[in-house]
Amino acid sequence: MKRIITMLLSVYVLLCSCNMPDRSTSVSETQAETAIVTATSQETQTMTAEVTLSSLSTTTTTTTTTTTTTAKPFELSSIPEYSGSPYVEVNDNKPYFTDYPTDSFETYSPLDSLGRCGVAYALISKDIMPTAERESIGDVKPSGWHTANYKGIIEDIYLYNRCHLIGYQLAGENANERNLITGTRYMNVEGMEPFENKVANYVKSYDAHVLYRVTPVFEGNNLVASGVLMETYSVDDNGAGLQFCVYCYNVQPDIAIDYATGDSYSLIEPVTTTVRETSEKEEKDPVSCDYVLNTNSKKFHYPTCSSVDTMAEHNTQYYTGSHEEVIAMGYEPCKRCNP
Repeated sequence: MKRIITMLLSVYVLLCSCNMPDRSTSVSETQAETAIVTATSQETQTMTAEVTLSSLSTTTTTTTTTTTTTAKPFELSSIPEYSGSPYVEVNDNKPYFTDYPTDSFETYSPLDSLGRCGVAYALISKDIMPTAERESIGDVKPSGWHTANYKGIIEDIYLYNRCHLIGYQLAGENANERNLITGTRYMNVEGMEPFENKVANYVKSYDAHVLYRVTPVFEGNNLVASGVLMETYSVDDNGAGLQFCVYCYNVQPDIAIDYATGDSYSLIEPVTTTVRETSEKEEKDPVSCDYVLNTNSKKFHYPTCSSVDTMAEHNTQYYTGSHEEVIAMGYEPCKRCNP
């Protein structure tokens, strides 16, 4: 009898074991749930990066994530203090783009409540590049604008330029208030212009299409940007030909800037230095110089010459000296004003 009972118990245990859940299936489901959570966290990090970058302006960009890696969001606090170089690489020099359109476009953020510019974004190609000389932009007064004269400290005299976010040579924008910020001569010429030239040369050389985005970075309610984030990506070859991500410092050596207002003062005081606000007329016709040089055409002009009004800022140099000295420097007199 005991033998029969033992056999029946063995059969019952065997039947019960057949109906128990498969533990390997439960582990797989758990792993799948973990993978979903991990993917979700990565998507959240990507969204955080996009939101952090977008919060610097009022532009809203619809994006489609096409990469599998998640970039750390841009934060001004991660940028080292200026130490002599006009720019620093950000995010391993890789841009934050997540959408890669192929048709040329350009967009400019509306000014915010303080009159400040936001993100300027474009797909640069030959289609939108200018075919004429730049027009005057002197009527635009970006947020924080001051006409500060530092003769003896700054080679080109003036502290501030009206800096194009998307350079004129790339998109042909003239006096577009949404595309002009108060930037130092140093940031404009030493920081931004070399990268603008890289993009222009690449587009022209290869008939290429290049994503280009410039974000002015304002701290709090400051009227003058601390710097600009510049991003580029050549879409025809998936970035193989050209891409960069840099932050350019809006600083000027030997000059202290109050970014809240745009006020400034000299950190050195040579005898020849004068620091004062000049009128708009004096800005176009500097009383402190003898000639205005065009570093591109190698022509020199009287300050009152009408050609000076249409001269590109980055080609303009104010010079105090004799006629013979200018000739010796390799410049020719303008045929219009005949200096």
